[in-house]
Amino acid sequence: MTRLAMHHERHLMSRVGWLRAAVLGANDGIVSTASLIIGVAAAAAPPADILIAGTAGLVAGAMSMAAGEYVSVSSQSDTEQADLARERTELADDVDAEIDELAGIYERRGVDRATAETVARQLMAKDALAAHARDELGISDMTTARPVQAALTSAATFTAGAALPLAIVLIAPAALLVGAVAIASLAFLALLGALGAGAGGAPIMASTIRVTFWGALAMALTAGIGRLVGTAV
Repeated sequence: MTRLAMHHERHLMSRVGWLRAAVLGANDGIVSTASLIIGVAAAAAPPADILIAGTAGLVAGAMSMAAGEYVSVSSQSDTEQADLARERTELADDVDAEIDELAGIYERRGVDRATAETVARQLMAKDALAAHARDELGISDMTTARPVQAALTSAATFTAGAALPLAIVLIAPAALLVGAVAIASLAFLALLGALGAGAGGAPIMASTIRVTFWGALAMALTAGIGRLVGTAV
């Protein structure tokens, strides 16, 4: 067996679709639910009302994330399919022009004209649409839009993220609820940032600081608003 046959590379780009939806869903679940709980608690609401608000936030947020991801990623998928349909028509109308176009792309990347044309013809002989989708349109199996996957991933991870601060409501004393939810949620966010960065091959410290900063800011703002509303009412 040759060294080439034994060499298997695992690129992190294959994780982009689900990783983005997973990190976004879990982060939003923690931040929005913790902020909602802290805001309601800061307004001096009774524990039962805080639990109801947090549970409602979990359900509404999960459904909103699923619907939002499905709609947005479906729009991307529709655009991709429209471009592919246009490319099919162009291939059917003038295949020589499409060969020249593909060869020109390879030339601009540094391949000489003769080699670029040879490669373009060989790739198009195998699968003309796939060659143009990948090199002209930037559409590949790793990055193509998957609406259902994105929706389910976002809903599941939002629910998991939102359940963490909600669980603190059940175990923390009422007098310490705001501080307990805030500290625990920031710890959850730091862990999420580290895990997301590790899965995506990004710097762990920068990712951790980024998610905890914005989470702390959101919770501080809602706590302030809750206290103001509670005082006014």
